Amino acid sequence: MLKKRYPNTNTNTNTSPPDIQDDETEAPFSLISPYLSTSSWSRWRNLLPERKLLGSGMMLIKNCVNLMGQVEIVNMCQTWGVDHGGFYQPSGAKVPLHMMCFGRNWDPVTRYDNPYWSDGSEPPPIPDDLSLFAESVVEDARYLLYEDKLPLMCPDVCVVNFYSKSGPLGLSLHQDCDESSDSLERGLPVVTIAIGDSVEFLYRHSDENKLHEILLESGDVLVFSGEDRHIFHVIERVIPSSCPTQLGNATRLASGHLNLSLRQF
Repeated sequence: MLKKRYPNTNTNTNTSPPDIQDDETEAPFSLISPYLSTSSWSRWRNLLPERKLLGSGMMLIKNCVNLMGQVEIVNMCQTWGVDHGGFYQPSGAKVPLHMMCFGRNWDPVTRYDNPYWSDGSEPPPIPDDLSLFAESVVEDARYLLYEDKLPLMCPDVCVVNFYSKSGPLGLSLHQDCDESSDSLERGLPVVTIAIGDSVEFLYRHSDENKLHEILLESGDVLVFSGEDRHIFHVIERVIPSSCPTQLGNATRLASGHLNLSLRQF
């Protein structure tokens, strides 16, 4: 309890030290805790997510983003995506894909060579709540993984993909390896947020040939870093009509899978 100290108003000329009493003042009762953060990124987190270790530097966090967070992320992408330089279809895309970027521009063809969006405008910075959320996910995962297997990162790139086709996508396994040599050598994490329809996600570690399959549902977060930073992976299939009803009602999100991938260049 904080104590409020009042000045001594005793006019006694006695030079001995006055006896000053500390008065305790109680704050009025409130149902709202002053100790809980009201920032969006902290309100997005489910309190009891399920964590699954998939490798020495790879973790799947099921049900990580709650409904409020999913709604706000959809609205965030919608707000920026309909503006100049928003969602576009990359040239040569083999599937119905719309994409945009925050922070730094990345394209399947030009990679990071072109620093501007499709219409020549610069990408907006990563929204603070999104960046802080990704950092908090990494910090949380470090408690279950060896810290040297999961280094910290400050994301400056967010690639947003929306797959509007249901069923098999026919994409090939790939690695996320276009970032700087420093980022790749240090194994800085990639944080992937899944929203909307569920997807079948295939991956294999760089030192093995066995393919693994996991289901990414709306609100799940996947982290891979360290030795697993160079996994081969692909979204194999979008499961139709699997978007949570509450999310669809709250956002009118089109059928498909919204995927946000944050990393540090």
